[in-house]
Amino acid sequence: MEEQISKIKEVALDQIRKATNAKELDDARVKYLGKKGELTSILRGMGSLSPEERPVIGSKVNEVRDELENLIKEREEEFAKLELEKKLKEETIDITLPSTKVKRGSKHPLNRIIEEVEDLFVSMGYDVVTGPELETDEYCFERLNLPKGHPARDMQDSFYITTEYLLRTQTSAVQARTMMANEEKTPIRVICPGKTYRRDDDATHSHQFSQVEGLVIDKNISLADLKGTLEVFVRKMLGENLELRFRPSYFPFTEPSYEVDVSCFKCGGKGCNLCKQTGWIEVLGSGIVHPNVLKMNGYDPDKYTGFAFGTGLDRLAMFKYGITDIRLLYQNDVRFLNQFDRLDR
Repeated sequence: MEEQISKIKEVALDQIRKATNAKELDDARVKYLGKKGELTSILRGMGSLSPEERPVIGSKVNEVRDELENLIKEREEEFAKLELEKKLKEETIDITLPSTKVKRGSKHPLNRIIEEVEDLFVSMGYDVVTGPELETDEYCFERLNLPKGHPARDMQDSFYITTEYLLRTQTSAVQARTMMANEEKTPIRVICPGKTYRRDDDATHSHQFSQVEGLVIDKNISLADLKGTLEVFVRKMLGENLELRFRPSYFPFTEPSYEVDVSCFKCGGKGCNLCKQTGWIEVLGSGIVHPNVLKMNGYDPDKYTGFAFGTGLDRLAMFKYGITDIRLLYQNDVRFLNQFDRLDR
């Protein structure tokens, strides 16, 4: 049997040395050292040997096994080294070649405006609230004192889904929801940023646009509170030296109502193409909350008063960053958006 073991050893060593790849090497390992390998078969047949022969044969088999395993390990390391060298050679990178510039995005100007507005009003004690974009006629119109037949309810201006549901035309609906949700009818101080939808599409209007509206309800709220709040808001967003001008207007949900203009931040009020030579730019609508709105949403108009205001975030972004076409905000053009990346550097 010793002679058989020596012969297996000689043939196995020769096959291992002649292996040209990892597969041939593994085949040799299985043939001689596997569960059904030739050396393993000898160990299984040792039961038929005499007690004197068993330790001798067992020692011999283990010695050959160790020698074969060591050689297989050496050849595996050799093949692994050759494979690595082959990969390095094939995957060489020429670092002298010019790199391909990766296009990167930047924070959208609308997101910048929203964050600025939210930070400002949160610092003034306001809460930020949101509501559904698919709104009911009740919250979008009726609870805001817009009676049937009012032009703002015209289906040519609004996107109706059914006779009851539509895409909200202003975020004022969130104000109504906030008042109704406040069951204790305690004071409210909120802003409502979000998307709104109307049937418009040109250089200065879009069928989808963003608004932010503010609502304050408390005892003894007056026009002076509204004016002071808007002065802080406008000067923080558009320029510290701007002046405000209140013009009487009409909104169904406020009485009295005002359009608010600011002195042109481009020409300083002297007159230019941006302000159409008037020296003023309209930026938002505002007013004292109509008693009917308070009553319809559960507040006692004899005890509480309030003010509300609203402006287009798209319009603010256009003024602040000098954007001439509102449609640029919704085209996702990296060339346009990359201009605002510089603001973070």
